[in-house]
Amino acid sequence: MRPLKATIDHKALLFNFNYIKKIASKSKVMSVLKANAYGHNLLDVAKTLINSDGFAILSIEEALLLRKNDFNQSILLLEGFFDKDEVKIASKLRINVVVHNQRQIDLIDQVKPDIPLNIHLKINTGMNRLGFPSSEVDYLLESLSSNSYIEDITLMTHFATADEKEGIDKQFKVFTQITDNYNHSASAANSAAILKFPESRLDWVRPGIMLYGLSPFQDKTAQDLGLKPAMALTSEIIALQDIKSGESVGYGLDFIAKQNMKIGIVACGYGDGYPRHAKNGTPVSVDGNLTCLIGRVSMDMLYVDLSNLPDAQIGSQVELWGESISVDSVAQFSGTVGYELVCAISASQRVPLRNINA
Repeated sequence: MRPLKATIDHKALLFNFNYIKKIASKSKVMSVLKANAYGHNLLDVAKTLINSDGFAILSIEEALLLRKNDFNQSILLLEGFFDKDEVKIASKLRINVVVHNQRQIDLIDQVKPDIPLNIHLKINTGMNRLGFPSSEVDYLLESLSSNSYIEDITLMTHFATADEKEGIDKQFKVFTQITDNYNHSASAANSAAILKFPESRLDWVRPGIMLYGLSPFQDKTAQDLGLKPAMALTSEIIALQDIKSGESVGYGLDFIAKQNMKIGIVACGYGDGYPRHAKNGTPVSVDGNLTCLIGRVSMDMLYVDLSNLPDAQIGSQVELWGESISVDSVAQFSGTVGYELVCAISASQRVPLRNINA
């Protein structure tokens, strides 16, 4: 068996969750478990975060899996439903749905569900992705409030730049001008807003990436924010090479040695979810010692500089991210974000997930 594995630390997950509960103590917590809990395994994470007030997921299949495994919290479909059958399932299993377009309202009226639905009415306050224009909300609420197939309405929006210098002011002003006029629950804050904008912690907060110990900000690490990484991606050295000055390693001559070097070959590549575009110099830990990636990441292997690690050998332990190496730092060296990396591990279906402290 290849030595590559992703270890999920459930104590870290619980630590991050409790931190959120502490700083957003007046809000209900809707833990976001989409994308297989950001690559950390949906059911395992749900069990650890059992004290969540609700879970947010993407597909009806994920919602069914949670209900089948006796999770009775509020479950929210973040993109809502797509056909009549999903309306029926949502009604029968009391799955809450985001409603963001007229077709979804029409589907509710066509199905006439036996059990009225709880909906989160998505308002587009500037992200321009999903949601009704703010100018239509008054009319919509008048219509939906008298709809016998709808039981409860929560007002919802999503911030485009909570993690950027622009912040949330413009969008939040549009949203609060609406919510102040109604007595409906409200939901706005994602991870970045929870951390940076306390005023946005309304009736519900929706933490995603911070639950897993990653930072939503480019200029702050998870450690800066008091979060603990939940995933460690580890492997081993499976081969050694000594190369001379002027020689290269791997495909494409992306790295040329300036001096004689000792190279370690690691069992992990972009087929496993590690970023193909990780640059020379991306941090890696070997037997607890900091070194770096060199050469172009291939499908199944990558290469690390062992020149200053004379004791490194075949079987030496490699951490690609985790306790010593921040996934956010790997993402920065790869021109992407930590979200993509942790999700890619699960999506590859080649990396076994191992739970600790579960």
